[in-house]
Amino acid sequence: MKVSGVDSLLTEMRAAMILAQGGAAPKAATGTTTDFASVLKSSLDGVAQVQNHAISMQKAFVRGDDKVSLSDVMIDGQKANIAFQATLQVRNKVIAAYNDIMNMQV
Repeated sequence: MKVSGVDSLLTEMRAAMILAQGGAAPKAATGTTTDFASVLKSSLDGVAQVQNHAISMQKAFVRGDDKVSLSDVMIDGQKANIAFQATLQVRNKVIAAYNDIMNMQV
């Protein structure tokens, strides 16, 4: 695995951790904060992109492409799995929060 790939993954993980801890929201090009729907959509698009890349790497390895190693295929598969599991956990937390709000006495 390339070092630049590890560095970019680490940077993404740190940015996600800062956002999860209530850090500054990402700024749009106009200087306003982005809305929840666009952040959610971009996150889901990112998960889909990681999964599609893992599938294409698997297919390339099965075809016998010399540029694709088994370790790269396994790492990309695990990245896709972790991204999907994280998405499921976020969904579960959102549903739990919604249920808590709906069960509140007013």
